Order: sequence, then structure tokens, then C-alpha cells
Amino acid sequence: MHTNNNRAVEITLVNQLGYERIAMACSASFAQLFGFPKNRIEDLKTIVSEASINAMQHGNKGRNDAKVKVSLSCVEDIINVQVSDEGSGIEEFPPNPDIENIIEGREPLIGFGLFLIKQLTDRVEFNKMTGKGNMVNMSINMKEQV
Repeated sequence: MHTNNNRAVEITLVNQLGYERIAMACSASFAQLFGFPKNRIEDLKTIVSEASINAMQHGNKGRNDAKVKVSLSCVEDIINVQVSDEGSGIEEFPPNPDIENIIEGREPLIGFGLFLIKQLTDRVEFNKMTGKGNMVNMSINMKEQV
């Protein structure tokens, strides 16, 4: 069990697909510092990647001048992740995707990232920030899942 509350890191990403990999690698390194299991680190990387891509594509609408900020903090065995963009926010959440239809190519991948985030996190909240931008707050318990 970890008790130091000053375990945090923040990354600012260029709003360009591919840069989410930097946040993924950073989140993995961050979790490895605390000895968390590989399977939970993979889950963490997935939520960081999906949230970052959503921020780039949907939040910032692909604008080259926009940024995405990813913050990670560790308290006990929980990693809290905040991903913020400079966009106007989600107006309507897509319905949960039909996985079978997606696999068979009958349905597009729309909403799949949010679905993954909801499945892999213990808590997820979407917040419109004061001023410019939006933030998704996620918590993931990094203990081995049984």
C-alpha cells in the first residue's frame, strides 16, 4: 500500500494523433514506479489513450493549435487520471456500442472509446471546466483484479 500523496505527473500533448502514445508510455512508467501489476498497467494505458484520442478528435476537433493535458496521481492503490482539452464539451453521449456488430463490420466504432473507459475504470466523470475546455476524470484501482 502506498501512502505518499505527492505522487503526480502532468503531460501536455500536441493535438495530433500519435502523441497519445507518449501519454500511454508515461502512464505505464508512472504505474511501474509503484509496482502495479502488468494487466492493470495495460488497462491504465488503454484509458489514457482512449481519453487522449477523444480529447484530440472530439474535444479539440483536430485543431493544430490546441493542446491536451494528461495528469496522473497515485493515492494508495488508486491512480487518478485527468485528461483535459480546449473544446466545447460532449453534447450527447453515444449509446453503448454493439460489440458483435462492430466485429462483423455492421456498425462503426463510434462510442467504443467511451465504452472501454467505462469498463476499465472504477469511476469516470465528464466536467466542463470554467473558461475554455473540458475534462474527463477517471480513477482506476491498480490492485490485481481477481
